[in-house]
Order: sequence, then C-alpha cells, then structure tokens
Amino acid sequence: MTDRALVLVHDAVPGRGAAEVGSLTPALAELGYDVLVATFLPGGPPIPDPADVAVLVVLGSAAAADDDSLPWLAPERAYVTRAVELGTPVLGICFGAQLLARVLGGTVGRAPRPERGFVRLTSADPDALADGEWMQFHDDAFTMPPGAELLAANEIGVQAFRHGRHLGVQFHPEITPTAFAAWVDAWRATGELAAVAATVDLPALTAEVAARTEMATASCRDLVHRFCAS
Repeated sequence: MTDRALVLVHDAVPGRGAAEVGSLTPALAELGYDVLVATFLPGGPPIPDPADVAVLVVLGSAAAADDDSLPWLAPERAYVTRAVELGTPVLGICFGAQLLARVLGGTVGRAPRPERGFVRLTSADPDALADGEWMQFHDDAFTMPPGAELLAANEIGVQAFRHGRHLGVQFHPEITPTAFAAWVDAWRATGELAAVAATVDLPALTAEVAARTEMATASCRDLVHRFCAS
C-alpha cells in the first residue's frame, strides 16, 4: 500500500496550486503521507495511477463541476470514478465535493445565492465532522448522492456528506493566508479580481482569514485526521 496522498488542484501555475493546498499539506504529512500536488489542466506534472494513491483530495475551482465543455473535466471525473471503484478514500472540497457527488450519482447546479466568508455549520454526526465556522467561497451547489449520509446543510444546500470512506465538504478547510493570497493572485491573473471584489470586501476577508489562521488550521487538521481514520 502506497503512502502517497494526491491532491488535485485546478491551477497549472507553478507553485500557486501548491500554495492553494494550504493547511492540508501539514495535516496529511503529519499522518505520514507523501503529499503530491497535481492537476489535469494542461502543463501539470504526470499524475500517478489511482491504484498507486492511498488518499485522493480534490480541491476547489472557479469552474463548474457540471460543465462538460471543459476539456480537462472528463479525464478528472474518470480518475475520481476509478479511485472510488478501487476503494481509495476521496476527500472532495468545494468543486471537489461537487465532482465527488456527481461521480456518486448526485447532481450539480447553481446555488440559490453565493456564499462568501466564514459560515457556522452544525454537524449531524460530530464523530465524523465537528461543528464549526468554515470558510465558504462558491456559487454552485449539489444534491446528495444516493446512499450518502448528510453531515451538514444550511439554507444554501448540502454542506458535507459521507459516502463510505469518502467525504465531500462544500467549504474550504484548507484556508490559510497563503492559500487565500494564491486565490487573489489567480483572480488577478485571469481578470476576475474586479468581479470578485464586487461581491465581497476583500481587504476585510483577507484580515479575517489571517485572524482565524490558528483556528482554521486546527479545524483542518481535525477534519483530515477524522477522514483518514474512517
């Protein structure tokens, strides 16, 4: 059994995708995993066979998990499907949760409204997911896959589910000041920064992410440890 944890990001800029992994990297490394960051976007490093991965994490994306016009989505979806078939635990975060839900038979669509910033969530199973305030930054939502267990939800939709050893969370447990700075850099590079700034007070949110660093990092560590122990 390999001890490799593969984290799929959606940013091919060298270094920026790794920065976006945030507090997931030390949390996984603490458990003895060799963390590899890769992407299905053009220009990324080679991706190992799913059979050679012990844990798969799929991060967020500005893209929609149901946008089949994206040339990289079909191979990424096939990869996640194969990991599920092999029994490899998959942790889906934001876009990753939406993609995981879709692979497992759920659907993805537009959320009633975007969620931005830290949101308080209550867990239906505190042994699987702790109550807490979690960072949100998404426009889409998803339905529960058949056979999944609902762990958290609010008026926007499903926030967390468990399906066997797989876990999908709509929020961003990995957030750190460095990860958020990488998001901002990506928005700037793609010309989306002005549109994002029109929906959220970026200086205030940047300050809040910094102020919550210790809490958010501890919550991420707790989530990863529970996920890997399941």
